[in-house]
Amino acid sequence: MAGRLQGRVAVVTGASRGIGEAIALAMAGEGAQVALVSRKAPGIEAAADRINAAHPGSATPFVAHVGEVAQLPALIDAVCAQLGTPDILVNNAGTNPYFGPMMELEWAAWDKTFEVNVKGPFALMRAVAQRLHAEGRPGSLLNISSIFGTCAAPFQGIYGMSKAALISMTRTLAVELGPAAIRVNCIAPGLVETRFSSVLVQNDELVRRYTERAALGRYGAPDEVAGAALWLASDESRFVTGQVIHVDGGYTMA
Repeated sequence: MAGRLQGRVAVVTGASRGIGEAIALAMAGEGAQVALVSRKAPGIEAAADRINAAHPGSATPFVAHVGEVAQLPALIDAVCAQLGTPDILVNNAGTNPYFGPMMELEWAAWDKTFEVNVKGPFALMRAVAQRLHAEGRPGSLLNISSIFGTCAAPFQGIYGMSKAALISMTRTLAVELGPAAIRVNCIAPGLVETRFSSVLVQNDELVRRYTERAALGRYGAPDEVAGAALWLASDESRFVTGQVIHVDGGYTMA
């Protein structure tokens, strides 16, 4: 039986581990050819090996730094040459170089955060959307934001601002690209156990505050975000665009 993404090409950034790898694995399991993107070759090649072990021939690694927008046109060119025009883009790569009061933020951290979390995703969405539009094909563009894009983010203020910008970008591009049948949606995960979030998950007080507020009483796992991403990439959500889906165990409804 063919998978839900059979015959499609998906690009997933930040795919060497955590949420990105989980999304790539889920999409490969549904028949997609997945371009895995990360800035370091060893990590992304290892992730491709793990995914190909489960779904042979489904994952191809590509090395690019999402925050270096000059690299991104060549990345999409390489994906198109090897796999074909992407039907699906998942902007998952992100960074959070500063943890502390916003009043003490250095401009270098501001620039790095917005380059990776906002500028790069926009450049990739524009590049993929332009190709889809030129070929008259539908597509699904998906941004991985955060609950901190929709609520206050003490000590992670610049990260939260960048994720809020990603949500705004999602909604505007959904309107602009809708006539071309290109959907744009967003997932806002809550606390999910990954290496990226390890400083939070290993803090007992932060975990207690999260789990006491979350309706499900726990934090999440990468594959639980991947399930939402898979649905938004598939035809099952073909009438869904411009939406922000919180995958947070009910944290933001409190």
